[in-house]
Amino acid sequence: MTQIKGIKSTVAGLESVGILDTGIQNWNLSPAELIEETIKRGQGVLADNGGLCVSTGKFTGRSPKDKFCVEDDETRDNVWWKKDGGKNNNPIKAEEFNALFDKVVAFLKGRELFVRDAYAGADKTYQLNVRVVNIYPWQNLFANNLFIRPEASELASFVPEWHVIAVPEFLADPLIDKGVISPNFSLIDFSRKIILIGGSAYTGEMKKGIFTVLNYLLPVKNGVLPMHCSANEGKEGDVAIFFGLSGTGKTTLSADPQRYLIGDDEHGWSDTGVFNFEGGCYAKCIDLSKEGEPQIWNAMKHGSLIENIIFNPGTRSINFSNKDAAGNNIGVTENTRVAYPIDFIDGAKQPSTGGIPKNIFFLTCDAFGVLPPISKLNAAQAQYLFISGYTSKVAGTEMGITEPTPTFSAGFGAAFLPLHPGKYATLLGEKMEKHGTNVWLINTGWITKSTAKEKRMKLRYTREMISAALEGALDNVAYTEDAVFGMQIPASVPNVPSEVLLPINSWKAEGEEAHFAEQCQKLAKLFNENFKQFEAGVSAEVLAAAPKIATTNG
Repeated sequence: MTQIKGIKSTVAGLESVGILDTGIQNWNLSPAELIEETIKRGQGVLADNGGLCVSTGKFTGRSPKDKFCVEDDETRDNVWWKKDGGKNNNPIKAEEFNALFDKVVAFLKGRELFVRDAYAGADKTYQLNVRVVNIYPWQNLFANNLFIRPEASELASFVPEWHVIAVPEFLADPLIDKGVISPNFSLIDFSRKIILIGGSAYTGEMKKGIFTVLNYLLPVKNGVLPMHCSANEGKEGDVAIFFGLSGTGKTTLSADPQRYLIGDDEHGWSDTGVFNFEGGCYAKCIDLSKEGEPQIWNAMKHGSLIENIIFNPGTRSINFSNKDAAGNNIGVTENTRVAYPIDFIDGAKQPSTGGIPKNIFFLTCDAFGVLPPISKLNAAQAQYLFISGYTSKVAGTEMGITEPTPTFSAGFGAAFLPLHPGKYATLLGEKMEKHGTNVWLINTGWITKSTAKEKRMKLRYTREMISAALEGALDNVAYTEDAVFGMQIPASVPNVPSEVLLPINSWKAEGEEAHFAEQCQKLAKLFNENFKQFEAGVSAEVLAAAPKIATTNG
C-alpha cells in the first residue's frame, strides 16, 4: 500500500488520472520539507542568501520544437496548427499521447512522488484547479512558488481540473514513441486535461504549459484576454501592464518599489480588470545586483529556488556575472533564474488583481539599435506591433540561442498561443478602444550599432522613462514622428539625457550615421515580411501602420 505524507485530497487522488502503485506520495509538503528532501538527495545546496540552488541539467531553457498539442474534436477547429500556417502548434494524435502517457505511468510505479495542489488565476471567476506531480522535490518547490497556494483547509477537498506531470528521468524514443521527435517532450491534451513533460528538468516548461492552457480556455470560453505581461499598480490605483518576451525586462521593470506588484509574467484582462495567473515570480538573475534590482535581490532568500548559477570560488556566494576574475564566461547559461512566491516582494498586492490598465508598455530588445528607447503609439500602431511582437531573443532563454537574434513572436508570446494571433489582437484592440488606454513602445535593447552588453540601454534611464509615462510627465512635451516606424518620440524625459532619445544621435557619436538608415530599412523589411501571414485578418488602418519601405527611382 502506498504511503502517504502531507495533506492529501480525500476526494480525488492520483488514481483519478491513472497513476497507481507508486512509492511514497508526498502531498503538499512545506517549502522547508522540500528543501530538506532536495539536500538529502544531493540535488541542491543552500547559497549564503538562503536560497536553494539546483541544476536543471541538460535543459536550461524551454524547447519549443518539442511541444505538442493533441489534435482531436476539442482542438481541431480552434487551434492554429503549424500545418495550417501557424508557427508553433505541433499536433500529436490522441492515441500517440495515450501510448506515451501509459509508458510514463508505468515508469512511475514504485517511485516516490511529490504532489502539489494549486490554483492558476487570482480571479476566482476564472480560476483553474491544477495538480502538479513531480519526481524531484525541488521541482515541486517551484510549483509551490509559482502557482497560487490554497489555504490548508482547502487541500483535503481539492479536486483538480488539470494535471501537470513532470518526469525528467523518463526519455522517449522517437523511433518507437510516435508523435515526438526527441527524447524530451512537453505534451498538452485539452480533452484529458493533462500536461505531460518528460526528458527535461527545466521548470519553466510546467508554468508555460499551464499558460498555454489558459491562452486557449479564457478567450474561447470567457472572452478574457490572456497576456504574456507583468502588471503593477500605483498608489492611486492606476494599473500598468508590460508586454514582452523573456529577457526584455518584464520582471525587472514591474518590480517597482513605488508601485504594488500584481504579477511578473502572466495575466488575464477581463471586463473588470487585470488578474495574475500565478502566485510567484520567475526572474532572470544574470548580472543581478542589489543596487540595480533590490526587490529581486531581496527575494533570493530561504524558500526561493535558484537555477543554474555558479558560486564564487570557495564560497556559497553566487557569481551573478557568470565570469571569472579575467572576465571569461564560466557560467552554465545566461538563463539563470530564481523562483519565489510573490509575497517575497515588498509591496506585492494580495490578491493579485487590479483595475483596468491605464498604460500599456510593449517591451522590445532591439538588436538593430534603431528603435527609440521610448515612443508613443496610436491604436493602429499598437495593434500592428502587438501582432508583430518584435524583439531579439537573448542568450539562454531558449536552447541554442547564444547571442541576440532578431525575432517576431505574435502577442509577445507566440509559443504559448494556441489560437490564431488575430483573435488575441482583436480582444486587445476592443479593450484599448473601450477604455482609452495609453500604449508605449519601450526599447530595452540597443540604440547604437554595437550590441555589446555594456552598450545596452541603461536600466536607470528605462525606469525614468516609464515613470514619466506613468506620472503623466510626457502628456505635454513635444514629439517627433519616426520617419520609418511612425511612432511619436518625446523630445524630453525628466532625468534622461535628451541625446539618448533619438537613436541616430548614438550612431553619429560612433561615426556610423551613414549606416543608420540602412539598418532602419533592414528592420522595416523584416516587419513587413513577417506581417504578410496576418494581413487577411486585420483592418486597413492596421496595415497602414506598417513601417515605411524606401522606394528608389529607376
